[in-house]
Amino acid sequence: MSIATDPKTAATTHPLSRLTADELTANREVVEQAGLLNAGTRFMLVSLAEPAKPAVLGFDNSDDKPLIDRRVGTVLMDRGTGEVTEVIVSLTERRLVSTRTVDVTAEGQPPIIAEEFELVERLLRQDPGWVAAMERRGITDVSLVRISALSAGCFDIPGEEGRRITRCLSFLQLDDDDNAWAHPIDGVVAYLDLITGEVIDLIDDGVFDLPQRSYNFHKDAGLPEPRTTQKPIEITQPEGPSFTVDDDVVSWENWRFRIGFDPVEGLVLHQIGFSDGDRVRPIIYRASIAEMVVPYGDPSPVRFWQNYFDAGEYSLGKEANSLELGCDCLGEIRYFDAVLADDDGKPRTIKNAICMHEEDDGVLWKHSDEYTGSVDVRRSRRLVVSFFITVGNYDYGFYWYLYLDGAIELECKATGVVFASSYPRTADGSEYPWASEIAPGVGAPYHQHLFSARLDMTVDGEHNAVDEVEAKRVPIGPGNRYGNAFTRQQTRLTTESQAARLADNSRARVWQIVNPSVTNAVGKPVAYTLYPEGQPTLLADDDSSIARRAGFTTRHLWVTQYAEHERFPSGTYVNQNPGNDTLTSWVQRDRNVDNADIVLWHTFGLTHFPRPEDWPVMPVDKCGFKLKPHGFFDENPTLDTPRPKKHCADEGRADEGGCCGE
Repeated sequence: MSIATDPKTAATTHPLSRLTADELTANREVVEQAGLLNAGTRFMLVSLAEPAKPAVLGFDNSDDKPLIDRRVGTVLMDRGTGEVTEVIVSLTERRLVSTRTVDVTAEGQPPIIAEEFELVERLLRQDPGWVAAMERRGITDVSLVRISALSAGCFDIPGEEGRRITRCLSFLQLDDDDNAWAHPIDGVVAYLDLITGEVIDLIDDGVFDLPQRSYNFHKDAGLPEPRTTQKPIEITQPEGPSFTVDDDVVSWENWRFRIGFDPVEGLVLHQIGFSDGDRVRPIIYRASIAEMVVPYGDPSPVRFWQNYFDAGEYSLGKEANSLELGCDCLGEIRYFDAVLADDDGKPRTIKNAICMHEEDDGVLWKHSDEYTGSVDVRRSRRLVVSFFITVGNYDYGFYWYLYLDGAIELECKATGVVFASSYPRTADGSEYPWASEIAPGVGAPYHQHLFSARLDMTVDGEHNAVDEVEAKRVPIGPGNRYGNAFTRQQTRLTTESQAARLADNSRARVWQIVNPSVTNAVGKPVAYTLYPEGQPTLLADDDSSIARRAGFTTRHLWVTQYAEHERFPSGTYVNQNPGNDTLTSWVQRDRNVDNADIVLWHTFGLTHFPRPEDWPVMPVDKCGFKLKPHGFFDENPTLDTPRPKKHCADEGRADEGGCCGE
């Protein structure tokens, strides 16, 4: 089997082509020449400034057509003053297009960057109050304490307005190779100003038992003897994969789409379409995970503020792993590197950040007919495009699946280490109501993992609508004498306020994205159906800070009219944003979404009551959603799938005597 990597040249012509190392270098040079850099300037975010959708859809790269201006958006922060500046650079003309000073009080702060994690440890280890708090817990060598720089949220605490703050919880690391997450130093949290270096508050809520047992699952010495029962599984494609890649444009079976990568969202799929006859029919213009939040449910003085927006506050794309064959991916793999800007605006490469392969998916369709005696079966396969991130203690894998029958699926795999606490002992011996005891003396607060999938839909064109479809029971009556009847109810969602919806699995509720202007062979509008998992939305109180800031988590579905700047459901600057310019404020305009250019925002996720089996490292838990064609095709689009070859049971090789179903 072979491994291919993606050679990327500096010459990019398509407006959605990913930024190259040369382009990032050029962007920094323009910013520097404009006099916007000093010794304390940091590049908090550097992203492709994607052109508006109409410009991209009208793009023509023929020689006699002008190229669309290639632009980069940069967020700069002055570490000395805390001032934040937005910059737009034209790479085409190598010039500064615009600058804007960000009002960090009203708009929020840029995400936490890599150097601030080290800064927090250095500052707190020098603070007398924090050092004394460690000594009260029997810790005299503070170099053994690992400190998490955690996003502060926004709680209207006096004196915090406009300051760049982290709230810091601590863990004891017994040596350089010890799993620090196993030793939470509970009962104390420091509020730290990252610009001035001040500890602006130190909450000491009492001394708790410090879990001492080591859980070093990452070391062979800390694990049971490996089992010897597993036989090898080899996945091979002797003739190579069935897909092709041309400048990040992937063609596989009837699918066609472009690979993108953003420092906030990570993997992005652009212009997903399906070949049907002589044309590629568009389905989704842009698909990504635009935000994810992990709200915790412990209201104690030390933890009431715990909720993390892993995209907006930590930048999912920047936290991408370098994937390895045989460990993260199996089979005939095509890797894509991710080129991003570091804190100084210089290019850095994450090798093998994206993994793509195809895999067998079992039976596609099958029938054994009693009248003809025929047996027909076809096997399914799917294309998998994925990436993995690590944000502090948790790891997440995002897997986009494309199927032969036109279905699209997104699966998120949550794993890693739960955020541990000490497990408090109550005076009456009752259980602590806000956390699980996952090991003797080790607690894990209850929490949720809630994701927002941004789906910019183009089902057979740019003007779509959404119908809510659900099962409807029919009472016994004149038209239903025996009471067996049931039907379905279909409701058009016409405005943004009406289209803020909850899933209801008891009614089999789904949402169909239709194109009212295009009909199929039976005269119905072509459509794709979104199937939600229907797990709980945000469990925090409706009047809580997190409900205000993460309003997208209060509904499973939102539908908005497309607007170029509406990219992130909790705002452009999520960190310490009080809840301004978010999805819930956009929908108050109550724009029309019936036969319009629309964007779906789908909330899905997990509610996690941790269990002992999640410790010391958590087996993968999964969540996601599916999109399936509903009348998009006139018949089963997989009728041309070839019959699978029979295999000899004794040798596992293809039986040259025939195919299944012959």
